Amino acid sequence: MRHASDAAAREGSAMRLLVTGGAGFIGSNFVRYVLGRDEVEQVVNLDALTYAGNLDSLADVVEDTRYRFVHGDVRDARLMTSLAAEADAVVHFAAESHVDRSIDGPQAFLDTNVTGAGVVFESCRQAEVERVLHISTDEVYGSIAAPDSFAETDPLQPNSPYAVSKAAADLLARSYRVTYDFPITVTRTTNNFGPYHYPEKMIPLFVTNLLDGLRVPLYGDGSNVRDWLFVEDNCAAQWLVLTRGTPGEVYNVGAGNELTNLELTHRLLAAVGVGEEMIDRVADRPGHDLRYSVDTAKVRALGWEPSHPLDAALEATIEWYRTHQGWWRPLKEAGASERRGWAT
Repeated sequence: MRHASDAAAREGSAMRLLVTGGAGFIGSNFVRYVLGRDEVEQVVNLDALTYAGNLDSLADVVEDTRYRFVHGDVRDARLMTSLAAEADAVVHFAAESHVDRSIDGPQAFLDTNVTGAGVVFESCRQAEVERVLHISTDEVYGSIAAPDSFAETDPLQPNSPYAVSKAAADLLARSYRVTYDFPITVTRTTNNFGPYHYPEKMIPLFVTNLLDGLRVPLYGDGSNVRDWLFVEDNCAAQWLVLTRGTPGEVYNVGAGNELTNLELTHRLLAAVGVGEEMIDRVADRPGHDLRYSVDTAKVRALGWEPSHPLDAALEATIEWYRTHQGWWRPLKEAGASERRGWAT
């Protein structure tokens, strides 16, 4: 088999990467991040370009000769296997990720997040890809009371159809290590924010609403707690796990920036220069988890830590949306963003 036994075998050597879902929010930022590294020889971006996939997010890299875009679906086994055969490493971002959408229609999440992951994993096994990294979420653990945090060994107790679909993929990854001795590494990340974030999630929805003088929809009493991670810090963590992590292990990734949704809303209002009159309190989402929190000692032991302070990263994100209205305004004008809610 081609998969490496040494956890650091790929670091520093030329690498051919296949990134699934590379036109999405985190995926596009990751593609840009790895193209900034000299050791990356090739990046192939496979994306189905569903509503949240946007090639405009990668307009600045299309001229890079190391970059290639392939329009396709991860459930296409023939395509996946052919692309995997050309890769030293596969990073699997492709997923449906909006909790509200999963509540309204879970089938699409099962199709993409479970069946799609299965095709990716099997294609990589058949092609004997050296390293496979599956991007998951802290939501697979369910809710936890303060001051505790989930460790990678804690049981999975997902509560939304989205979280269930990601947990199923995580367990499928585990089965490939146990059954086939094919180690698929998993990262479970907290809430990301930053540039190129589709404006249905909390921060981009709230920021773009406020820039347009619109109120922001806050679920319930705003007491739900999330850990906010700037996307560039997450990309650095994913790269480190890919190149230096132990294949087949699970790594939690989070910044330790825990805020209630109300606290985050106040920070956004203050940054834009408006008051509480811009909050529209809406009925809470069904099954809304109260608090997500993960122990990140394992990934930090690899040498990672977030480098962007929360307030500075929020200010930079707001400024990005202020100066890139040509990117997000067509999305909202097309009605793709649902102002009634967002995923946290």
